[in-house]
Amino acid sequence: MFRNLCRSSPWKWQALQFEYWDEPFTDAPAPAAPLVRASLRRPGALRLESPDGLVLHSTPGINDSRDGFYVTSSRKSWLLPPHLVTPVYDGSGLVRRRPEAAYGDPGFGNGRLSAALDPVELAGNAPVPLEFPGSNAVLVHGVRRLDHEGRPALEAEVSPTAAYHAGDPAAPLCLPGRSLVRVDLRTGVCVASRSLEPEKDQYGHWLRILAVDGYMPDDLFLASPAAPADVRRYISWNLPAQVWPEP
Repeated sequence: MFRNLCRSSPWKWQALQFEYWDEPFTDAPAPAAPLVRASLRRPGALRLESPDGLVLHSTPGINDSRDGFYVTSSRKSWLLPPHLVTPVYDGSGLVRRRPEAAYGDPGFGNGRLSAALDPVELAGNAPVPLEFPGSNAVLVHGVRRLDHEGRPALEAEVSPTAAYHAGDPAAPLCLPGRSLVRVDLRTGVCVASRSLEPEKDQYGHWLRILAVDGYMPDDLFLASPAAPADVRRYISWNLPAQVWPEP
């Protein structure tokens, strides 16, 4: 169940509001720990704010058109977003096998955040053959169910194998050795990670989900939102008078 949950994020939500700490915690974030607040709408819209509401990052080009060079430049440009293709589900409604699609969430240069939003690197796109159990991306040493910030989650102690390939090699969810990871049951998002190795115990992250699939208009992600027109106000049209010739 844990591995299938790690594959399921692209089909469990399309919009997410959350708070993110780029450091690990045991139970809850420290009050003075730095954080960012984020609003993300798939496939590529992201807005980041400081705790006092200052906009740190936005993606203003979400509605830009793609020219012919982009469409024909590579095969990847023809792939559909994940929510438009159908994976293979298990009996619990989780994803057992992921199809080819245009995966990836914006992370403002933070590869660990992108990996946390879709933690497929902990499971791989499909189950490994029974004859080769060692080819799993990570070894799972134990799984338990708990609450994370008031939401149900699965927590697992894992260690990466030679088959583990992080989406961003510079920011993997799991360092060599054992790590503790939590995955939200409703969204498939990795909400916490923490290395259990003594010399690396400050490596990890914490994520608090605030809202799922809420309405997010385009203006939320634009650098200079357009002023909406008030349709209740009467607009007068000053037309020049025209004199028609008498018959």
